[in-house]
Amino acid sequence: MDETTLESAPDVAPDATSSGEGQGSAIPQEELDRITDDIIAALKTVYDPEIPVDIYELGLIYRIDIDDDRTVDIDMTLTAPGCPVAGEMPGWVENAVSTVEGVGDVRVRMVFDPPWDMSRMSDEARVALDFFG
Repeated sequence: MDETTLESAPDVAPDATSSGEGQGSAIPQEELDRITDDIIAALKTVYDPEIPVDIYELGLIYRIDIDDDRTVDIDMTLTAPGCPVAGEMPGWVENAVSTVEGVGDVRVRMVFDPPWDMSRMSDEARVALDFFG
């Protein structure tokens, strides 16, 4: 199965890469780029209620896969496993990404390995939180 994968890393914008068997996605590259940009924009509308920065810039999105059938699989985490919105946040992410034109099913999986820490935040998040450590 061919799919496009975005891996989130601190201070680095994710790159779309094909993780199939040496073949590209069945989705045309131009459309895949648009869908990818729109998914990231949708993720940036979801905020941790306790932190005034969106979940994408906080580094809470660990993985985004876009399959050839346009199913989007997202691995995400929380700033702390006991976060009060742990039960609600995956639904918020699913709802936001489901609004992207060209996306099929959206599946969000909560993961806690590796544990989130502040090093996963983007420079934008660090500036917003006045965190430079």
